[in-house]
Amino acid sequence: MPDAPTVKGRATRARIVEGAAEVLREQGVALTTLDDIRGRTGTSKSQLFHYFPEGKDELLLAVARYEADRVLEDQQPHLGRLDSWESWQRWRDVVVERYERQGDHCQLGALFLQVGRSRPGARAIVTELMRQWQRQLADGIRALQANGLVSLSLDVDRTAAALLAGVQGGVVVMMSTGDSTHLRAALDTGIEHLRATTGAAGEADGSAAPAAPVRGIPSSSA
Repeated sequence: MPDAPTVKGRATRARIVEGAAEVLREQGVALTTLDDIRGRTGTSKSQLFHYFPEGKDELLLAVARYEADRVLEDQQPHLGRLDSWESWQRWRDVVVERYERQGDHCQLGALFLQVGRSRPGARAIVTELMRQWQRQLADGIRALQANGLVSLSLDVDRTAAALLAGVQGGVVVMMSTGDSTHLRAALDTGIEHLRATTGAAGEADGSAAPAAPVRGIPSSSA
């Protein structure tokens, strides 16, 4: 059984992954070689293969995991604080800004294309990313329920899954067309759906109030 990695070893591996991610963003996955990564990170060939014995594919999977973590980190602290309508609006704006800044190039998608999207390691990374993202959205919806802003009868996990699917679909369309309209619409409609249950949340004590419109979407009239 191999020895457990030391603190120094984990730091060195992380440095290689972060440096590799920088090179891959600059040069593209297809054009980047291990020598490019070694030059950027200041590592020898033996050191590189010590941490990534399977070579480039193993390193690319490690970078893919790093990039997947960045998807969620870029949405913080808002994704972890979805307990008010203002926080949902801030999160919405951050997501739109992130993907508009990314444009039509998806580093994560390019990495999976190189190593094989159906490879077990790649599928596990995507599955875990989506699981964590959906869980944080669901936690935010439950926080709204706890604050009396959303009906307790709402199916939280299903709603979170639908919202995440809408975001992903909007990103795919934006990458194909260069237009973020669909991403914005998916986010605004998803949040508007949540706000539409505000009335149901207050029905029991008669405290329901009309929900304010989400930016870009007019309030519905009864």
